[in-house]
Amino acid sequence: MKPVSDLKIKIFADGADKAQILRSKANPLIKGFTTNPTLMRAAGVTDYEAFAREILQIVQDLPISFEVFADDFAEMERQAKKIASWAENVYVKIPITTTHGESAMGLASRLSRSGVKVNVTAVLTLDQVRSAADALAGGAPSVISVFAGRIADTGRDPVPIMAEALRILSTRPGIELLWASPRELLNIFQADDVGCHIITATEGVLSKLQTVGKDLQEYSLETVQMFYNDASRSGYKL
Repeated sequence: MKPVSDLKIKIFADGADKAQILRSKANPLIKGFTTNPTLMRAAGVTDYEAFAREILQIVQDLPISFEVFADDFAEMERQAKKIASWAENVYVKIPITTTHGESAMGLASRLSRSGVKVNVTAVLTLDQVRSAADALAGGAPSVISVFAGRIADTGRDPVPIMAEALRILSTRPGIELLWASPRELLNIFQADDVGCHIITATEGVLSKLQTVGKDLQEYSLETVQMFYNDASRSGYKL
């Protein structure tokens, strides 16, 4: 088992809870942050810009991604430029398509060439990786977020897909591959072994970093104790 200190991949914290972001910012393992409108809504955020600016007072020296939420290209572009203006460390998430399936990579290309750091999100296929790579090539530093966890949810092994995505990007300097939506801690080690540049994970996954390398015999005993204690507290009788 590789120790956490030997990981080469950059670990980003994914979420929209201020207290969680503060905890993650104090963790030297965390090298950046991502969020999205779904996470923000779940966290009770009602004012998008006010929340983002508050978080940017905390996260000043690490990359952080905020996502546009419009569905037409003119408004997406306006939002993207506004979000990018908030701070130098901001990446703007642009979905690979609109909700109608129209490619947003023309917009991503314009933004990237104008100096906006773009994070292309919701990518699940290698054709989408190629399209995003073509759009971002030669522009500002950028990220392509492949939702490996969602790929795995369909019964497909994401590892060979991520390896091929990395090969596609190997001739595109300035574009990083991000393993998105991990489902378990093992995914961090899988992403590192593949050579992904970044993995982003929720606090639920990141909290398990403390168990890396844990003795399995000891872990077994703790599990037995947990079941026993819970049964005792429940007062079950047979």
